[in-house]
Amino acid sequence: MPFSLGQRWISDTETDLGLGAIVAIDVRMVTMLFPACGENRMYAKEDAPVTRVMFNPGDTISSHEDWELEVASVTEQNGLLTYHGTRLDTGEPASLKETFLNHFIKLNKPQERLFAGQIDKIGRYNLRYQALMHQFNQRRSPLRGLASGKVSLIPHQLHIAKEVGGRYAPRVLLADEVGLGKTIEAGMIIQQQWLSGRAGRILILVPDALIHQWLIEMMRRFNLHFALFDEERCVEAFADAANPFDTEQLILCSLDFITKKRKRFEQLQESDWDLLVVDEAHHLVWDAERPSRAYEVVEALAEHTPGVLLLTATPDQQGHESHFARLRLLDPERFYDYDAFLAEEEEYQPLAAAAEALLSDAPLDETAKARLAPFMDGQDDGNLADPATRQKLLAQLLDRHGTGRLLFRNTRQAIKGFPARQLQLHPLPLPNQYKTAIRVAGMMGSHQDTADKALQALYPEDIYRQFEGGDNAWTQFDSRVEWLLEYTKSRRNDKILIITARAGVALALEEVLRVREGIRGTVFHEGMSLLERDKAAAYFAQQEGGAQVMICSEIGSEGRNFQFAHQLVLFDLPLNPDLLEQRIGRLDRIGQQHNIDIHVPYLEGTAQQALTLWYHQGMDAFSKPNAVGQPVYQQVSERLLALLADHGQDEMALEQLIADTRSLTQELNSQMELGRDRLLELNSSGVILNRDLAAELTEIDQDPTLAIFAIKLFDEVGVHQDDRGENAIVLRPTEQMLIPSFPGLPEDGASITFDRDTALARDDLHLLSWDHPMIRGGIDLVLGSEIGTTSVAILKNKALPVGTQFLELIFVAESAHHAQLYRFLPPAPIRLLLDKNGNDLADKVSFESFDRQLSPVNRHLASKLVNASQTVIHQLLQQAQPVAEQQMQVLVEQARSRMHESIGQELQRLQQLAKVNPNVRESEITHVQELQDELDSLLSHTRLKLDAIRYIVVSHQ
Repeated sequence: MPFSLGQRWISDTETDLGLGAIVAIDVRMVTMLFPACGENRMYAKEDAPVTRVMFNPGDTISSHEDWELEVASVTEQNGLLTYHGTRLDTGEPASLKETFLNHFIKLNKPQERLFAGQIDKIGRYNLRYQALMHQFNQRRSPLRGLASGKVSLIPHQLHIAKEVGGRYAPRVLLADEVGLGKTIEAGMIIQQQWLSGRAGRILILVPDALIHQWLIEMMRRFNLHFALFDEERCVEAFADAANPFDTEQLILCSLDFITKKRKRFEQLQESDWDLLVVDEAHHLVWDAERPSRAYEVVEALAEHTPGVLLLTATPDQQGHESHFARLRLLDPERFYDYDAFLAEEEEYQPLAAAAEALLSDAPLDETAKARLAPFMDGQDDGNLADPATRQKLLAQLLDRHGTGRLLFRNTRQAIKGFPARQLQLHPLPLPNQYKTAIRVAGMMGSHQDTADKALQALYPEDIYRQFEGGDNAWTQFDSRVEWLLEYTKSRRNDKILIITARAGVALALEEVLRVREGIRGTVFHEGMSLLERDKAAAYFAQQEGGAQVMICSEIGSEGRNFQFAHQLVLFDLPLNPDLLEQRIGRLDRIGQQHNIDIHVPYLEGTAQQALTLWYHQGMDAFSKPNAVGQPVYQQVSERLLALLADHGQDEMALEQLIADTRSLTQELNSQMELGRDRLLELNSSGVILNRDLAAELTEIDQDPTLAIFAIKLFDEVGVHQDDRGENAIVLRPTEQMLIPSFPGLPEDGASITFDRDTALARDDLHLLSWDHPMIRGGIDLVLGSEIGTTSVAILKNKALPVGTQFLELIFVAESAHHAQLYRFLPPAPIRLLLDKNGNDLADKVSFESFDRQLSPVNRHLASKLVNASQTVIHQLLQQAQPVAEQQMQVLVEQARSRMHESIGQELQRLQQLAKVNPNVRESEITHVQELQDELDSLLSHTRLKLDAIRYIVVSHQ
């Protein structure tokens, strides 16, 4: 290498040292000073790992005095370079010797890094291009964020999530029946709003009992980390802001906390929110004279928040007028008069029968045709024989329905895919030890009220312990325990979920199964930490070597999914019908592949038998969900509790109670059926759209592209991967990573899977999708840094002359950051492959096929090749710019056309719909109009930048 004193060089191995200056040269060694850090380095002259820093015409450089020069020409004298050009601060001609270059100069542009010898490995260049392409494709996808969460692909949930999640400031009531997934729907909507940028600040208000369930659901299923705010958190946040709610973007609060703390409520009002979510909205009780405090709080927040989601499984629980009041929260201008609302509902009821006829392809009678006439838009009703016409008309009916745009309600009766339930009752003899304990308890009397006596009677093991002591002695003689041992031995190949009311019983049963029969089991109860519960659930889900049995307490597994099992043992029964349904619902879910066997062992002649028969014969609560279970219980609870407190001894009273319960259940179910709005259900389920979203998303799931990219990303960055089988991989950070920490990866590592079914069966696994923080963060990490911006490679192709040169350039067309613009033109990669004459071969040679033919070059040789070809490379760079700009304009016009078509159709639809459905808010129409104008302007300001460069030379060796 020709070295001269004062020359500027950069270290190939320690680029963070900045620019170095040669300060001493002897026969074999050269010494460099790096003024930016004050350090010296000595190198062997023949093999110094350094690259000469040489700038070219067109570059902008900085002096040691921080003024900038746009280089026009370069001269050399005695081995030193002098740059001539124009000062950017004064506009005057100036010259700058390389000895006076800024020591802290950064080589950010790909061409600067290439000429300075900062050349990346060929794999990192490939990774960068793949990251650009995947980011571009995912941001444009109309399905983005729809199934990025750890959720099953259930059609009605996907329909609601896509319909609502894509709206500007959605204001809707999600009222699906219990077990149909309102929380999942809300999470999918929230995730889409968050990812698309439509909602940047989100507030969730829920009852106290659901705080942690929501926190975990949002984190585990959707990778949304909400901050839980209570009084303690608010006090702590004062250190960062006067209004504590301004310190986080995603906030979860107890509705009780906000209603009781006026100061916190006022602070919530003062803070700006894009989306408000309220669960258990039926608790928002309203009447014209005295609305509840909770209703007033939500009303005040909803008034100033663009988007509002209300959730309730029982919209009419507090009466139909309260249901109207909740709709009024969503749109007070539309729902201003209750009587007018009732009249409008009656007008839409006759249309439901006509809609059913359209859906079933049944012939329409004259009455049905007359009902449909207002929606025919002058078409001949003879066209109704055409399936496409009927489909279009049905879609219009649902779109124009009175509450069709803001109320979604699915029922189990309308949704397919649930398993059958098979009940097996196991009456067992009452042990003498229990008989004695119950008799002694009766002789001693008690000051307990009827409810407490009834509850105690359901747990004879507690009565026994009260008089005989011994925590788990009852397990030695309880006939239910003996039955459970025989049953689990007979079902060795099945996963069995056992549910009992309390953690102590669960622990005792696990010990008995393990000690007496060697059965692998695990417990799951409220006394365990979150991590302990995760490990227990994962052990139970593990197919080989996992637990055969899981024993859960009543509240230990709320919100958990164990649908991989289909054997359910209810060791005891709760008094609350909703809790019973919640227990069964842990297995009875859409996607369950088997019928569910429900086993209920009970002791004969006890309160257990009375409660079991009341549920089974009175409510039919085991064979199917009972939507009226709670109202029925409230009406007969006094008689039921009295019967149970007497240990179920009055057989005649039990028979009469069962008969009355059966009659009441039938009556309430009939009333509910009459109140069903079939048109609303059709709209909510998405059954008429002729689009199978679940199939589309399943196809995306099965595409291996994500897994291939993710593994390459982890490899290149330096994340350790350990394949654990069963579709699971353990990721761990290492000291060799390119960066101190990898986005979304905890310090102690994480377990991941790309398989949705595996992720759903195991709570400890992350389901990686394109929108998972690890993937999004990893792509941002690559594209936000200099990783892969330069590369040099050898093309071994004997069909081409030795020394043939190619320059591959990756440009990016980008506009100002705007979430809605990304639907049409996110940052778009433009690839050019130029030969030495400037011909673009990119259309003829794909990136993948070209990349497979290339071989890597060591950094030292790569730097020599680049320096020897600087003139050619500079010429090709100048020729490439207009070619890339021409391609950019094509992309811009294509995006503009798609934008006008998409937004124009939505605008036209809303304008037409507003004429017949007052639910369409004027603000929605105005927003769409303004959005179209704004995106037009942004597209006109799209700019081009060079993102990566690869120099290729042909060799036959």
